[in-house]
Amino acid sequence: MIRLQAAAFVLGLALSSSCATTREAPAPDEVFVAGSMQTLATGLGFTEGPVWVAEEGRLIFSDIPAAKLMCWTEEGGVTVFRGSPNPNGNLLDNEGRLLTCRHSARDVVRTEPDGSITVLASGWNSKRFNSPNDLAVDDSGMIWFTDPPWGLPDQREGREMDVNGVYRLDPGTGEVAQMSVLHAMPNGIALSPLEDSLYVTDTGGHPSHPDEAKRGSEGNVTCYAVGAEGTLAVRWQAPVISDGVAVDEFGRVYTTTGRGVVVLDPADGAVIQTLEFPEQPANCCFGGEDDRTLFVTARTGLYSVRTGAAGAR
Repeated sequence: MIRLQAAAFVLGLALSSSCATTREAPAPDEVFVAGSMQTLATGLGFTEGPVWVAEEGRLIFSDIPAAKLMCWTEEGGVTVFRGSPNPNGNLLDNEGRLLTCRHSARDVVRTEPDGSITVLASGWNSKRFNSPNDLAVDDSGMIWFTDPPWGLPDQREGREMDVNGVYRLDPGTGEVAQMSVLHAMPNGIALSPLEDSLYVTDTGGHPSHPDEAKRGSEGNVTCYAVGAEGTLAVRWQAPVISDGVAVDEFGRVYTTTGRGVVVLDPADGAVIQTLEFPEQPANCCFGGEDDRTLFVTARTGLYSVRTGAAGAR
């Protein structure tokens, strides 16, 4: 078992308001929490894609270079869940089944109740994906995901797509729709509580991008207004270079950056708070018994901190 290490930590979240909330803005004593940041594991390869499985009381996350899905429980610490071809983002669908973006396989898969793997999508318009990265699931069961080339050798080898896109997958029919090609390197993705906003993080320009105009673009977080049939229109962009993203019950956006986990106001993308961690965070999710623990994958480690709000989903 990997021992927990506590560090003094105080989390204070300023108030915000948004059209994408499900409750009134919380009172100050609801959003200020004095607690401790916990180191749950160290010595891993590169951690990503945390998802809390409430019925089993465990966290599933990816160790990308180790080509494994890992499992953490409070009682047992970290163990190997199973091997996987360089997995990245993970999420549960509306029936509680595990969805995974697999870099090396260049697909999005679902783990069935018997443990078998179903490939839901591996390409669009007769071309293979680059390397699906992260996912969001809406109430209708549609799977939204990003497809940058980080999983390709040198971000170029074997590339078939001429864009780094955002897609929506109907797991019932297998139909895939390309929703946005705005981004240089789309990465994290999440929906607001009312699903009227979609958040996509972009790590910024890269020499591998097939569009020369995007190679020098700045990283940001984009908030899309989600319209009929899932159409997207940019609502705002925040100049924050980030990776993963999660949303709390009040609609606030938690995104992982070089500075730590930065909390954004869903109304305009303004920075509310920055939460520091021992390593640069890669992704985060809410979980725990009351859904008020923020789990953070950060390079070689896994961390958690108690928050004053529950996760949105």
